[in-house]
Amino acid sequence: MANPDAGRFSDALFLVLSSLAQGPKHGYAMIEDIRAFSGQVLEPGTLYGAIARLEQKGFIEPLPAEDRRRPYRITPTGRAALQAQVETMERVVAAGRARLRVREGSR
Repeated sequence: MANPDAGRFSDALFLVLSSLAQGPKHGYAMIEDIRAFSGQVLEPGTLYGAIARLEQKGFIEPLPAEDRRRPYRITPTGRAALQAQVETMERVVAAGRARLRVREGSR
């Protein structure tokens, strides 16, 4: 398996991979899905910039066009990179929660 280390993920890269982890989607469907699960709205320029970077890294791949829409899917390498990023974020969240509890206990 290729190295899943994507380096530093931007929010847009993380959101796009998270959306595609559920299944293939075209751009507008990703924008709507991301808004629904995160409350964030990606502008088309941000979305398609993230798609281009993810495709360059081999984390996503285009599927045959449907009408004028081009769906994308996450690759196994992209899934591994997303998993690694989720695990890192879970460690950061756990540390943040623990530090908040310590701070609250010292009041």
